Amino acid sequence: MIELIQFQWSPFCLVQRRILEFSGKPFKIVNIPSQDRSLVWKLTRERYYCVPIVRDGKNVIFEMDDDSQVIAKYIDEEMELGLFPARWRGVQSVLWTFIENGIEGATFRLNDIYWKENVPVAEQLQYLRHKERKFGRGCLDQWRKDQKSWVKKLEEQLIPFEIILSHQPFLLDERPRFVDFDLFGMLENFLYSGHYSLPSRHKEVKKWHAKMGKVKVTDFGKE
Repeated sequence: MIELIQFQWSPFCLVQRRILEFSGKPFKIVNIPSQDRSLVWKLTRERYYCVPIVRDGKNVIFEMDDDSQVIAKYIDEEMELGLFPARWRGVQSVLWTFIENGIEGATFRLNDIYWKENVPVAEQLQYLRHKERKFGRGCLDQWRKDQKSWVKKLEEQLIPFEIILSHQPFLLDERPRFVDFDLFGMLENFLYSGHYSLPSRHKEVKKWHAKMGKVKVTDFGKE
């Protein structure tokens, strides 16, 4: 059985979790503390320390770089989900780069504003230290001050997706592809704290998001 090693609110973990749910196959979730990557380090033989990773028997799958999508491609191939058709290869690469930079840049900050609600007290010092080493001292407080501007930025970045979804059920065609799950994971990260809802102006995105939360591969015929 495939195991997903993750922490719960990571947008990239949420992407892979939803893909596994979409497959309809049984899988196991292993939650780790957000600041303790020792299990990941051990399973990858000291080659990787980020999340998520996937363990499938003796195989341990992890990303090779920021844009590799190794994990999703492995799950797709093993479970025949049709997430990476050749005809959409270039388009998907462009879209996921935008999603994982522009969209994720807003969603993780908006979720991190409520970090004390997500991170256990015993882990908060290390979490704060990690964030401030990466983004600068006082970054979390600054994001809270800039909260409205980050929400506005997210709303603006979702406009192209709203336009696309006004003409078709999913981002590329008549069934979900990888980029649908990628955007879904970023938005789930945004919604994780319970302090937000999707922008009311983006009615098609809201309908698509609700559909993406339930859809299964068995809802579609084989290509």
